Amino acid sequence: MRSKFVLASVLVAIGCMLGFQSMSGRIVEALADEPSPSSAAGRTQLPPPDPSFRGKIGETYQESTPDFPQPVKAPVGAPNVLIVLLDDVGFGMCSTFGGPVPTPHLDQLAQNGLIYNRFHTTALCSPTRGALLTGRNHHSCATGVIIEMGTGYPGYTGVIPKNTAVVAQTLRDNGYATGMFGKWHNTPEPDISPAGPFDRWPTGLGFDYFYGFNQGETHQFYPVIYRNTTWVPQPKTPEQGYHFTADMTDEAITWTRNVRAADRNKPWFVYFSTSGVHAPHHPPKAYREKYRGKFDHGWDQQRELTHAKQLSLGIIPQGTKLTPRPEVIPSWESRPAEEQKVYTRLMENYAGYMEFTDAEVGRYLESLRESGELDNTLVMYVVGDNGASPEGGLEGTFSELASLIGVQLGLQSTIHRLDEIGGPTSEPHVPVGWAWAMDAPFQWTKQVASHFGGTRNPLVVHWPKGIKAKGEIRDQFHHVIDVVPTILEACKIPEPKVVNGIAQKPIEGVSMLYSFDDDGAKDRRLTQYFEMKTNRALYHDGWTACCRVGTPVDRGVGVGDFLNTPWELYNVEQDFSQADDLAAQEPEKLKALQGLFLEEAKKYDVFPLDPRFSERMDPKLRESGVPPTQWTYYGNSVWLPEPIGPQLFPRAHSITAELTIPAGGAEGVVTCAGAFSAGWSLYIQDGKPAFRYTGFEISDTTIEGAVAMGEGKVTLKTEFIPDGTKEGSGTLKLFVDGKPAGEGKIARTFFRHGLEPFEVGRDSITPVAPAYKDRGTFEFTGTIRRIEFALTKP
Repeated sequence: MRSKFVLASVLVAIGCMLGFQSMSGRIVEALADEPSPSSAAGRTQLPPPDPSFRGKIGETYQESTPDFPQPVKAPVGAPNVLIVLLDDVGFGMCSTFGGPVPTPHLDQLAQNGLIYNRFHTTALCSPTRGALLTGRNHHSCATGVIIEMGTGYPGYTGVIPKNTAVVAQTLRDNGYATGMFGKWHNTPEPDISPAGPFDRWPTGLGFDYFYGFNQGETHQFYPVIYRNTTWVPQPKTPEQGYHFTADMTDEAITWTRNVRAADRNKPWFVYFSTSGVHAPHHPPKAYREKYRGKFDHGWDQQRELTHAKQLSLGIIPQGTKLTPRPEVIPSWESRPAEEQKVYTRLMENYAGYMEFTDAEVGRYLESLRESGELDNTLVMYVVGDNGASPEGGLEGTFSELASLIGVQLGLQSTIHRLDEIGGPTSEPHVPVGWAWAMDAPFQWTKQVASHFGGTRNPLVVHWPKGIKAKGEIRDQFHHVIDVVPTILEACKIPEPKVVNGIAQKPIEGVSMLYSFDDDGAKDRRLTQYFEMKTNRALYHDGWTACCRVGTPVDRGVGVGDFLNTPWELYNVEQDFSQADDLAAQEPEKLKALQGLFLEEAKKYDVFPLDPRFSERMDPKLRESGVPPTQWTYYGNSVWLPEPIGPQLFPRAHSITAELTIPAGGAEGVVTCAGAFSAGWSLYIQDGKPAFRYTGFEISDTTIEGAVAMGEGKVTLKTEFIPDGTKEGSGTLKLFVDGKPAGEGKIARTFFRHGLEPFEVGRDSITPVAPAYKDRGTFEFTGTIRRIEFALTKP
C-alpha cells in the first residue's frame, strides 16, 4: 500500500502543478479502495501502515477537503484486558482451590467467573512469562530457562526473537494503552544496563509504561526498581511503611485512572505481575503475626487437609488420590521439636505473604470496580508461574539468595533469628516439605516439569460482559500459551502475520474462548510438551508420559544419566493427580508418547537438554567473544547491575582507584557490589581505607587499613590472591600509594552477590558494610578520577 500511496502522491502533485485538478481528485478518490488500517486486513501487519489521504486537494485550501490522520482504534466494544500473574504459588495454597491460606479477593473473582483446574505452566519463571506473553512455547521464544541461566542455543538464549511478538505490541498497535507492573524477568541479562539495548525491555516490546523490576526477584523492602528503562529509588523507607507490592499496586491504579482520564473510550491492557509469593518472603508485620500456630500440625497433615477440602469443593474430581510423600522429603513427625519450630515460623510467614498478595491484587480490582471498568475487563488470573518453590532446601533458609547460587545455609541460618523472619534483615524461604504441601494433591514442585506439582496452576477467568457462566469449573486441558489467542479472539483482533517488518512464527496456543459458556466443550488442546532442566513430559489425548531427573533439592551439579532415566505413564483423564504409574502395563503407549516428545522437542527448539542449574548462573556464559579481563570507569557516579560490571570473585584480581582527596580528608564508598546479605565494598572511613566482604554470615570479613589516605592525588589499590580452594577463599591486600596498608583472609567468595548493583562512588540501596549502615548511601566526598578493575594471574 505504501508504494501505491507514494506513487499517487507524486501524480497528485504533478496534476496540481499542471492544473489537472480533476485528475488529482480521481487519484485521491481511488485511494479509498485501499484497506483501512482499522480493518481486519489492515491489522495483520503491525504497526499498521500510515493511513491514505482520503480528502480532496485543490489549488488552495478553500477548494480542498482535509482528512487529518486518525489514530488506530480498537474494535468497537473491545474489552480492557488484565493479566494477573502470581509467582511460585502451588495448586493447593489458596483457599479458592482448597488451600489453607484465605484469599478472599480471589474467591470473589472465581465465584463470579470461571476456574480452570487443568491449566498448565512451564515449571519456571521466565519460561512461563515468555510463553504467556508470546503465545508460543517457551523454547520457541528462546526462553527455555530463566534469563540468568541463558546459554548460546536457540531455545535457551533468553532473547525473545523478533518473530514471536509480545501480545502487548499487538494490542498497542490495535488501539490499546498498555502498562506493565511488577516482575518482568524477560530481558536478556546482558541488556539490563544503562546502555541497553532497550528493545527487549517491556517498553521495547509493546508496553507504553513499565514500573517494576527486571530480574527474577527483588527485596520487597529495598527493591531494585525501574521506571520504563531508568532505575529509580523507592519513594519511602520500610520504617515509613514501604513495601514494593503495595507500591506497584499504587502505580497500576494511578496509571489506569490516568488513561481513562485522558481518553474515555480507549481500552487498556495491564500485565500485573506480583513478586508474591516468590522469595524472599516479605509480608508486612501484621500479616506475619496472623498465622501463629496455624501450621503446627506439619506438612504431611496439611496435605491431607487440603486434599479433603479440594474434594469437597469439587476443585478436583471425586476419586482423585493424594500422591504420597517422596522419600527425599522427611516426614513431619521425624523432625525434632526445635526444627519444627523454625519450619512452622517460615510457613506462617509464607502464608502471610500470600494473603497480603491477594489483598493487593484485590485492591487493584476494587479500583476497577469503583470506576465501572471491571464489567468489561477480561481478567485472566494465572495463580502461579509454576508450582510452589523447593529452593529453600530441606531445612529452609534465612537467605534464599544463597540458595540460588548453590549455598544451602539451612537450619543454622534461621534458628537464632526467628523474630527477624519476614522482616527487612531477612530473605527467607520455606523448606521443601512446605512447598510440596502447597502443591497438593500432586507430586513434586517448581522446576519439575515432568509432573503436575511443577506445572499445574489454577486459572481464574472473569469477564461479566463477555461470560454468562458464573462460579463454574472448566476441566479442558490448557496451557499458558493459550492465553494470547484467547485475548485476541475476545478482542476481535487477528493474529499478526508481520510485526515491524518481520514475518511472525504462527502462534502455537489455541483460544479458550470456546469453553467460556460451554462446560462440556471438547478439548481443543490435544498435545503439549513440557521440559525444564531435563525434567520432561508429553501430554497427548488424555495421557502423560514423564521423566523426572533427580529431585528439587539436587542443585548445582548435573544429575546422573538423564538420557536413560526411566519414564512414567499416567492416564490423566482418569487419574487427575498422576498417582498410578502405568508404564509397566502399557509399554507401547509409553513408547509412542516418548517418540512424540522427540518430535515436539525438535519442532520447538528443546534440544540440547542441559541438567545444570546453579552453574548456569555465571554471567560469563552470556558474554560473546573473548571475555573481558579489565574494566575501567571514570567519575563518582557509576551504577550497573552486578552481572554487567566487573566479574571479580573468586578470581585473582586488583582494583586500582586514582583519587583526589580534598584538604581535611575524604570519606565514603569508592566502589561496591551487592547488598547487606552478600557483597563487597571498598571505602574510606576515619581517614583510612577498609574493605568489607559480606557472605551470608559464613564469610563476613572487614579488612581495615592501617595507613592514612593523605590529601591531593592518592592511589588506593586492592589485590585479591585466591588460595585455589573450591570455596574461593583467599587473601585481600590494601595499598595506599603503593605502600602496604593492611591485609586479611576471606574464607569464602561467590561469583555473584544477589540483586543490588555494582557502583562507583556510593552504596545506594542497602549497606554492604555494617560500619556505615547509618550513613545513608555514604557517597564518596573526594573525586574518583579513574578506577580500574583487572583480572591478574594467581
